Amino acid sequence: MKKTVSFILASFLMMSTLTAASPAEERTVTKGKKASVKTGIETLLSSNLSWLKGKRVGLITNPTGIDANMKSSVDLLFEHPNIKLTALYGPEHGVRGDAQAGEGVESYTDEKTGLPVYSLYGKTRKPTPEMLKNVDVLLFDIQDVGTRYYTYIYTMAYAMEAAKENNIPFVVLDRPNPIGGLKVEGPVLEPEHASFVGLYPIPLRHGMTTGELAKLFNKEFHINADVTVIKMKNWKRSMTFDDTKLPFVLPSPNMPTVDSTFVYPATGLIEGTNVSEGRGTTKPFELIGAPYINSSELADHLNKLKLKGVQFRPVSFTPTFSKHAGTLSHGVQLYVTDRSSFEAVKTGLSIIKEIHDLYPNDFEFLQTGSFDKLIGNGWMKEEINKGTSVKHMMKRYHHDLKTFEKKRKKYLIY
Repeated sequence: MKKTVSFILASFLMMSTLTAASPAEERTVTKGKKASVKTGIETLLSSNLSWLKGKRVGLITNPTGIDANMKSSVDLLFEHPNIKLTALYGPEHGVRGDAQAGEGVESYTDEKTGLPVYSLYGKTRKPTPEMLKNVDVLLFDIQDVGTRYYTYIYTMAYAMEAAKENNIPFVVLDRPNPIGGLKVEGPVLEPEHASFVGLYPIPLRHGMTTGELAKLFNKEFHINADVTVIKMKNWKRSMTFDDTKLPFVLPSPNMPTVDSTFVYPATGLIEGTNVSEGRGTTKPFELIGAPYINSSELADHLNKLKLKGVQFRPVSFTPTFSKHAGTLSHGVQLYVTDRSSFEAVKTGLSIIKEIHDLYPNDFEFLQTGSFDKLIGNGWMKEEINKGTSVKHMMKRYHHDLKTFEKKRKKYLIY
């Protein structure tokens, strides 16, 4: 019979949230090669684990679940003498990260540990009671990328729902927002456009850690699970992932570098059009293009906009898969020259508008409605088609964005 460990976790939460860096620690956060930021998995394992004694532990993770020495959270928990790991759960791309975007993942047995691995991106995206039958505590340890249309945070939300329904405590092992925790950008998703690439009304760039999102989801969207966030140590909101000195493991096959995460809130929107977002190249989301584009012309138009923190170089490339596979395409490469001033969402909308206006007979929004799901509304596509300026579109969502920023403050833990 499963019993909640709320009263134990509550005391642990109090302990785990009182982890502000000392002045000496703050001075060394971004110096040297050794990581000074400790992620949730490291904070967890360095603490008193008596609250896990005798508990069967389930872990939702993928290859990004590692410590500073690049050892997998799966192995760390499985080999720990005081932890009984009994089940693994994989999001999109799987526990081992070997599935492409949108590719279904089947459940199987993990070769190294012999543990059952249940897919949360196959027949079901929410753990079933059968999947949770040998679990007393459910842990989540996955690196997010800071953009609303990335599915891992919704795997977390569905797992929180399942934890609530099955009376199982849910523990988030927190990790950095790789693009920083200060900037909040873009339209807030309108509920009628909710999907697995945008389940809740949050902005396109939310500026929150996974743990902070878990707290917000749980309260604002009435999941009401027994949620504990195991805090990082020494992480500051101004930090990018490079500042943490932690090893970067690509969160998904087309997110290979920290640079990829910065341009993703901009060029991820390209997925909803007939322009390649660079899948099938060595620079996904940094390269965008199509056979009908004049690369020099597009680069000139975009550079004349003088968008903050970014420059555009004309390029040609041939994707090996996805849109325009095997066909020479022309476009631009984005160079983020100043991460702190870069306005990702404004940049993405500007790229789409320029391509739309320059090549009206060739550019198309995909008929699947994917752009509406990505941008989180149905009106912006219409405004682009009407010739509305990016500035005017940004004014239209400004109020909702500011309202969210006020709400967000209640859930910030760093």
